[in-house]
Amino acid sequence: MKSLEEVAASLQGYDPQALRADMALQFLQSLVLPVAQTETVALKASLGRVLAHDVVSPIDVPAHDNSAMDGFALRGELLQSGAPLRLEIAGTALAGKAWTGTVSATQCLKIMTGAVMPQGLDTVVPQELVQVADGHITIAANTLRLGDNRRFKGEDLCMGKPALLAGSRIGPAALGLLASLNIAEVEVRRTLKVAFFSTGDEILSLGEAPREGAVYDSNRYTLFGLLTRMGVELLDMGVVRDDPQALEDAFGHAAAQADAIITSGGVSVGEADHTKAVMQKMAAGGVAFWKIAMRPGRPMAVGRIGNAMLFGLPGNPVAVMVTFLAFVRPALLQMMGATACEPPLLKAHSLEAIRKKPGRTEYQRVVVRQGSDGNLQLRTTGQQGSGVLSSMAAANGLLVLHHAQGNVAIGEAVDVLMFDGVI
Repeated sequence: MKSLEEVAASLQGYDPQALRADMALQFLQSLVLPVAQTETVALKASLGRVLAHDVVSPIDVPAHDNSAMDGFALRGELLQSGAPLRLEIAGTALAGKAWTGTVSATQCLKIMTGAVMPQGLDTVVPQELVQVADGHITIAANTLRLGDNRRFKGEDLCMGKPALLAGSRIGPAALGLLASLNIAEVEVRRTLKVAFFSTGDEILSLGEAPREGAVYDSNRYTLFGLLTRMGVELLDMGVVRDDPQALEDAFGHAAAQADAIITSGGVSVGEADHTKAVMQKMAAGGVAFWKIAMRPGRPMAVGRIGNAMLFGLPGNPVAVMVTFLAFVRPALLQMMGATACEPPLLKAHSLEAIRKKPGRTEYQRVVVRQGSDGNLQLRTTGQQGSGVLSSMAAANGLLVLHHAQGNVAIGEAVDVLMFDGVI
């Protein structure tokens, strides 16, 4: 396990007081390790979990050459360019039952989707492309080619070859794939445990009476939603006041139970609370307090308390969500053992001009829609301040304006991170 100092020393140009967003992500990728423990779970319980080992196919899928559709199976060699073909129907092959009869060179076989291709037959003509009369079919000239509509044995999955790779997150398609291999249980990495709490005397819990200068805690609820979508085990520790002993107790309790600790608030320069001091006191090897060249979400803290990773996020609601999506989520996925940790960026055309200075990464809340030309288009959702959660709730993605990027012109193609499939 690398220390913060070792990781920092390995990164050329690392400066925690003016850190590029891409370097912050690189720092975290070098720092975190996947959980080592695994468990075997029932197939239905594996949805969203991360495979611990490659799954090697024990069988061929499909197990036999078979028909890709309802139609008529024939010898493809009989097809001649420019000439129609007339064949006698010898019988019917049903899915799940092997055809036991014989088919002569002048005959065909009515066949259902998935039925085993009888010996000697290698092509299937769809039933809607033939004329049937007097126990015969007629295929018009140039209707199909030899081998059409035939599925080969093992063309989906080949016995002895990897069907799914270690580090894959199991989704609905993977569930079906594993079921097709008659695999009822899979070995997965154990579920990641994440503790999270808000800090600050100004934070109100739901149900408390309002008071001057105080705000209701939104960050725990957005973090709850973000973490729940990831499938981790949650330890919601509520709101912790700006009291050194209370903070020390909270960090100690979280580190004893969780793989990761996420806090919001108390990491900015000059804050008059005790969060930073307690983090520094308890963190093994110290804490890296970053000023990331990004908007929103400039301040962030990273370190370890015991064996738990610590992520200290800003206090503003949108900054919490952006720093989570940009840095914490990829790091947690890496801790879960997943190999695909960074979500893909899509290209969309801006419907408005957007001002942006080079020298920082900006994330703007946008709505992405498909335009009449078929291309994705985006428009910002209003005020972009780091405390304006309403424009985040109205968005379905984040426009990502990279460090060296400048102003965006109307119609320009830009990168966007979609929420669907991420949060």
